[in-house]
Amino acid sequence: MHQPAQREHSDQRRAKRLRRVLVCAAAVPVMLIAAGCSSDSGSDDGAGKDTTGPGATTSADATAAPTVQAAAYKKLPEPCAVLSKKTLTDLVPKGAKSGKEGTSSDTASRGSCSWTSLDNNGVKGSQFRWLNVSLLRFDSSQTQGEGDKLAAAYYAKQVQETQSVTGAKNAKSEPVAGAGDEATAVRYDLKKKEGAFKQQTVVARVENVVVTIDYNGAGLAGEKAPSADTLTKAAEKAVKEAVAAVTSANGTGAGAGSGSGSGSGGASSTPSKSPSKTASPSASASKSAAKSDAKAPAATASSSASSAADKS
Repeated sequence: MHQPAQREHSDQRRAKRLRRVLVCAAAVPVMLIAAGCSSDSGSDDGAGKDTTGPGATTSADATAAPTVQAAAYKKLPEPCAVLSKKTLTDLVPKGAKSGKEGTSSDTASRGSCSWTSLDNNGVKGSQFRWLNVSLLRFDSSQTQGEGDKLAAAYYAKQVQETQSVTGAKNAKSEPVAGAGDEATAVRYDLKKKEGAFKQQTVVARVENVVVTIDYNGAGLAGEKAPSADTLTKAAEKAVKEAVAAVTSANGTGAGAGSGSGSGSGGASSTPSKSPSKTASPSASASKSAAKSDAKAPAATASSSASSAADKS
């Protein structure tokens, strides 16, 4: 009587164990699938967060700022002191002591000085001369590039503008040796109501500094016009002295004419004002130079020339 009951009880226990085994067996694939999905997801995340692969290097390189070589020259000389007394006496004999410095908000980056000379010979006429020295220094920057290249670009622009002055006659350009890394002299004739003006503009670059000499002369009230060759030679002498002054102001180790810039082109600086339309016919040749605070003596030169004509 007891044996059938025991077997039935035993069968029930086996059935329960079998159900538990089946349930566990069914759960194992689900766990494996979940683990597989988790493993795949983790693998994707790991690939995206890999900081040692090429992607991380590219990102670092993209954000790294390029290295820009520092500008060679850090300051400018006093503009009214760049020419010797002898040179001023030769170029502006009646105005060697009348140098007028242009206004500049940043004397380390730009400066200018001008001289006016009127040799009044009464009824025999007068000789008029006007001289302007402009200095412009370019700094290196991450956004604009190296100072000497910026200076070279400005130098080329100055020369081009000087060569294309409206109304210029008998224009002639020539390179100037011994004046920094590169230099060009441009001369031409320009007829004005006061007389026939002989204009000389010499632009030179030494490292990251551009020096511009504007020099013009005229024979007024019947006086003979000056020689263009003589005026050009004088202007070239002046630009060489100015370049040497820039080099000297920055120490013995700064060499002019080293050619380190190799003629390739802010500076945020703007150049000094160049000759006025009345005093100097090279106004459009130095349009970019007219953006600074420096003031050319237009009224002074004009009134001096008119006064000379009246007195004759």
